[in-house]
Amino acid sequence: MKPEILKISQASIDQSVICILGSDKLPERLNLSKSEKEFTRKQLITKDECIFINSYNRYIYLVRLKDGVSQYKIREELRKTASNIKKQIRGNNHSELVITSHDAYKGAIEDFAEGLLLSFYSFEKYKTKASEEENRNYPSKLLLQGDIDDSDIKWLIELTDAAYFTRDLIHEPVNHLNASNLAREIKKIGDTAGFKVEVLTKGKIEALKMGGLLAVNKGSVDPPVFCILEWHPDNCVNTKPFVLVGKGIVYDTGGLNIKTGDFMAGMNGDMAGAAIVTGVLHTAARTGIPLHIIGLIPSTDNRPGGNAYTQGDIITMYNKMSVEVGNTDAEGRLILADAISYASKYKPELIIDIATLTGSAAMTFGNKAIAMMTNADRKYINLLEECGNEVYERIAELPFWDEYGDSLKSDIADIKSIGGREGGAIIAGKFLERFAEYPLIHLDIAGTEMQKKDDFYRIKNGPGSGLRLLSTFLKRVAADYSEMK
Repeated sequence: MKPEILKISQASIDQSVICILGSDKLPERLNLSKSEKEFTRKQLITKDECIFINSYNRYIYLVRLKDGVSQYKIREELRKTASNIKKQIRGNNHSELVITSHDAYKGAIEDFAEGLLLSFYSFEKYKTKASEEENRNYPSKLLLQGDIDDSDIKWLIELTDAAYFTRDLIHEPVNHLNASNLAREIKKIGDTAGFKVEVLTKGKIEALKMGGLLAVNKGSVDPPVFCILEWHPDNCVNTKPFVLVGKGIVYDTGGLNIKTGDFMAGMNGDMAGAAIVTGVLHTAARTGIPLHIIGLIPSTDNRPGGNAYTQGDIITMYNKMSVEVGNTDAEGRLILADAISYASKYKPELIIDIATLTGSAAMTFGNKAIAMMTNADRKYINLLEECGNEVYERIAELPFWDEYGDSLKSDIADIKSIGGREGGAIIAGKFLERFAEYPLIHLDIAGTEMQKKDDFYRIKNGPGSGLRLLSTFLKRVAADYSEMK
């Protein structure tokens, strides 16, 4: 369970505390004894990441900021430090824990708290017996003391709330979260957060002739859904909406091109894009971002059963374009293409799709960067890059040259769904671009989302990569719009 976040004006002398130090000077308000001060000064000389003091009736954690690194890197190192000491914090079984700072940059408290909160997350819903380690508790309250704006506290609470339920959705197995159940969960989140959710069921999808979504669904016994999420506050500063599109494949077997070996493991998380879009709408609504934002989530599973679609099939998409299916394991681009086409009805300022789309992206960048392809205005790309550095969900741009689309030419249809093996991530992006009538940013999170082991506060098999990036990006866009008015 996520700890409660509270702002306090002053901590008592018997409360356990984490103090972030921007220098070697020790604050008097910690009330350290002479021996504790001497011990601390010796430890500071060695530049240890964290100094721990057991002070009889309380515990004190001193975190020294690193010198000589960029501001973005300092912030990330602080989040990582929080992750590194989570086991020690859990072992000490605090009911509440104060986080404060001295001579540190403004925002250090929030950054540390964010790293700690994201590290505390675990998915234990289906465990019937807890281990001895799991029986130990993280603090039920984190008490933040210092120069912190109320709006920043609100942002921290809502963004980490979104991260928790986003991770919950990603970790749910498909026998508990098929497409219809995913839509039901999205509707619940929308009702709680305050954004609208419309769920289109199979009959409506058929009426709209979304051939990509319907084709992928043909092998499943469960019907597809298409969710439309909308946040449209009275004070919105944009006239044309920003449309987010999230891939909602609740399980991917590969279809008739079935995945072999262990490549099917973790494919319940192939709907991470859908969960992330939901989390962004939640954060926007709960924090009142004054932007008109629409989320589009096509969802189904991809199985080889029934009348499953096959390699060589010709399908007609929502925009009436014909597609020759090259591989049934390239299903994500088909459902995204329908949604991207559908986005044109809103005449958007910008379309951003986010998806665990290609192994090529993972092979290119590993888990260090989100692969990005785009034809959008550079002002948005520069801002997205800046936000990526800020939250350390960094983007790496791949070329989007027209020549990469040549391999999608088909002899019997308007376009093929796949090209050659080389440049696979880019070619997937070029396929999606063919369905976008408005500027598109394509984010492939296959590498950053489907990682096999924990990377500090980014947990394995579903950290919700891109949630903090897109939420921060839209917050900054809204601020820029407001300044122009």
